[in-house]
Amino acid sequence: MNKYIVLFLLLGITTEGETVEENKAKTTALATFGGGCYWCVEAVFQQVEGVVSVTSGFMGGKVKNPTYEQVCSGRTGHAEVVQVRYDPARVTYEQLLEWFWNSHDPTQLNRQGNDVGTQYRSVIFTHGDAQRQAAEASRAALDQSGSLARPVVTEISPASEFYSAEGYHQDYYRRNRAQPYCQLIIRPKLNKLGLKE
Repeated sequence: MNKYIVLFLLLGITTEGETVEENKAKTTALATFGGGCYWCVEAVFQQVEGVVSVTSGFMGGKVKNPTYEQVCSGRTGHAEVVQVRYDPARVTYEQLLEWFWNSHDPTQLNRQGNDVGTQYRSVIFTHGDAQRQAAEASRAALDQSGSLARPVVTEISPASEFYSAEGYHQDYYRRNRAQPYCQLIIRPKLNKLGLKE
């Protein structure tokens, strides 16, 4: 009997006939954020306690299965985003929103620093009404806090089809720490947020 349990575990099947991935989807939730180049946003959320996985990709456009080059043209309508799978028992959506606000400048319209274009817009794609309400309340509180010199321009929209970016964009900072963009942009951002490099 014990060897059958071990066999099921090795095959990634729970005792109820679900795969480990299906079981993980039941105990986790999704959040989708765009805050400029997804390499930066990915590097931040990968270090947040309670985050299970982070996938860089595209959302909010009109072209199916867009490539990075198509999105960079600015003609697809997509934003560079990260899809964050998280454990709500370990980190709340409201805490993820705080990381999002602190990880970029939400007062810059259609850009972050030298990355310019609608694909770099500040955006929260919400998965359900509870996330929408939390995002709107959080944006309003930030705007009214007086901590920013300009108004928040972050878009809040319902989540649509998510398209994963090409493999070389995934886990970018961890695999390319010596690259100039990582050294000059991502590393200082992580340091500012008190995250490890």
